Parts: sequence; C-alpha cells; structure tokens
Amino acid sequence: MLLTMPTGVVEGTQLTVMPFRDDAVVGTLSVPALVQLVPSPRAEEDPRKLKTASGLVRRHAELRATVQRTLKSSQKGKNVRPYAEYIAAGLKGELGAAWSTPPITLWHAGPLAAISDELVPGSGLRTLTIAPGTMVVAIDGETQTAAWHDLYDDPEPYGLTYPELARVRLPFELYVGLAPADARQIFYDRNVRGVVVAKNLAMSMDQRDFGTRLAHRVADSVKVDIDGQPVPFGRLVNAGKRQTSAADREVVTLSALRALVVTAIYGRSGLTRSAESVHEDELPAGTRPEEVEGFVVPLLARLISERFPDFASRSALTAPAVLAGVGIAAHHTTPWSEAASRIGPEDLDRLLGGIRWEREAAYWDGVAAKTGASGRLNFSGGVKDSGGRVADAILYPATEAGRRIRGL
Repeated sequence: MLLTMPTGVVEGTQLTVMPFRDDAVVGTLSVPALVQLVPSPRAEEDPRKLKTASGLVRRHAELRATVQRTLKSSQKGKNVRPYAEYIAAGLKGELGAAWSTPPITLWHAGPLAAISDELVPGSGLRTLTIAPGTMVVAIDGETQTAAWHDLYDDPEPYGLTYPELARVRLPFELYVGLAPADARQIFYDRNVRGVVVAKNLAMSMDQRDFGTRLAHRVADSVKVDIDGQPVPFGRLVNAGKRQTSAADREVVTLSALRALVVTAIYGRSGLTRSAESVHEDELPAGTRPEEVEGFVVPLLARLISERFPDFASRSALTAPAVLAGVGIAAHHTTPWSEAASRIGPEDLDRLLGGIRWEREAAYWDGVAAKTGASGRLNFSGGVKDSGGRVADAILYPATEAGRRIRGL
C-alpha cells in the first residue's frame, strides 16, 4: 500500500495579523511563540553555547550580528535582568495599571510560508504562517526579547509560572522579506532618529519615585493668586519640558521642583540623586516616608507660597540649580540633618530674605549662571554643576558668592 502525501498543507507558526504596508504587519503573539521564533540573544553571544549549537542557530546568530548591537559587556545587556524584574512585577499586579512594554519589532528574512485571505471581508485581518527554521530577528526591542527569554527559561525566581506566561500576549510589528541593509536602516532609524529623553526629565515622570510624588504634593498643596483667583501652584508646573519659555503659562518645570524636594530630603548628596530614582527604603537613616513627607511638604509649600512673586516673574529662583541650592539650605532645618549645622525655619527665612533673585549677571554670574559672549546670562548649567555653589552662597553670606547674590 502506498500512502498519499498531503497537498497544500503548510506547517509552521500561525499568527493573526493586520498589514499596515505591503511588507509589514502588526499583531500579538504568545511568549512561547516569541521564544520559539526568536532565539535568545544571550545564547547567541555565548561562544561555548554557539560552538555546540545547531547550524540553524549559528546562521541566525550571524544574521542577527548584521543588524543588532551586542548585549555582552554593555549597558543594554546589564538592563536585561532589571527589565525582566519589571515585567514580572507588572504581570503579578504589583504595579497596577502603571506599566507597559513597547511592541517588539521583528524582521522576517525571506518570504512568508503562507498568508491567508482576509478572515473577515473588509477587516484586513489575515493569518500568516512562519515556517520552521525561518530567520526572525528582533531589530528593535531586543532587550525586552532577552528579558522574556530569561522569564520563560526559569520563571520561578521571578515569582511566575509557565501557565501564567503562556497566557500573556505580546504586541509586535513584523517586517517581511527586507534586505539586511533595509533592516539595518530600520534599526538605525529607531535608535537614532528619536530624541533621547534627558534622565532628570524622565525621572520627573516616574510616579513610583518618592521624590516625584512629593514634588507633585508640594505643588498641589500651594494655592497662589492669579488674576484674583486662587489657583493650585501645580497648574504652573510644566511636567513635559526641561525648561520653560516666555510663551509658557507655567513658571517652573517639574524636574526643577523635584530637585528642590530631593535636596531638601538629602542635602548635598541630593545633587547626585536629582537624576536617580528615590526609593522609600533609601531615605535618610532613621526616617520613615510619612515623617519625611510630613516635614518636607509643608516646609517647601510655605517657601513657594511666600516667594511666589519671584516664581511668577521667572526669576533666578526658578532655575533648577538655584532651586537645588535652596533645597540644600532647607535641608538644614530638617530633624534628620546633622545637629552641628542645623538651623531653624526663621534662620532659613533670614538667609533667603536678602537674596536678589533678578536674573542679572551682577548677582548670579559665576554662581548659578554664566555670561556669554553676547552678554546674555545663561542658567543652563545643571543641578550637579551649580547647585553646591548656590547652597554655599545662601548658607554663608560673608563669602564672595554670598555677598554677590545679595547685591553687596
């Protein structure tokens, strides 16, 4: 008896997708499908594993190397485990709804095994089939891909199980049949054309960050008078820019306000933390989060309220480095500051009271700003660069800088 062979049957991984151009689709796939389609980037960079790997894996590693950066000994590689921990925390519900991973961008080298007609007429939805052994490479989102491999290789240390991971759907976009040069260009465009967010600005968006949360609470606890109406100061805080412009309604940035908060908490060591996450378990020794919040929020709210005219005029007080220096001075009033240098609220008021906040070179050149060749005063120096000098000028009025900012 002779067995008849099947006809028209194409084996492989089937994905339901929506085309968005003639060589690219979007859709979702499971974690098992991802780790099956895209080999582990870590494994492909391990010489010992690669030596005993199949010819298919070695060829995939060679193709990947033409369009991707290496993970090994790079910041990208160091970020894989924290990324996996972040994903695990999100899957376990520890982050609520405030977490997300971007779609993974995949490159299917060569033609598809099969693609169906529209599943529902007019919908655009189709089923495509990726044949076993096909080269699929992550050209954007590879760190995330490596993190999913780590999770799926051993989910238990992350507090997950295989059934939980199998239920996850991952968004992706898939480019089909591109030449390696085109895939490299997409890698370049995705990683270079986008503007990298400044670290301190990105930090001011992190609502799990203790410093950011306190900055919002300070802003929302102050009421200021605008055209005879009481308005929350928070409406005058710009959360989306590194610096405000004359056309903006806001008078200060959230990242600058966060620098004030963080230096008030930590003092001078807060200068380095202005672009780092602040976790509740890293607060000054012997303090509790509620204690820090209960002291810092009213302290800074009063400071802003009493000096609101200087904020409203966009004076030097709104510059990030100046606010950081003010925060360091305010830190000396906290119960957890060093006893030898501790001052009272009235001392802080006295130190701040005589300062000339106008944006003029006579007061701030060489302290928090520099005068350019055109004679214009530039406050673009960062918190770490100038915050300490501003603090010294505030705390020590008899110094040259202290006399300068007081117009003496």
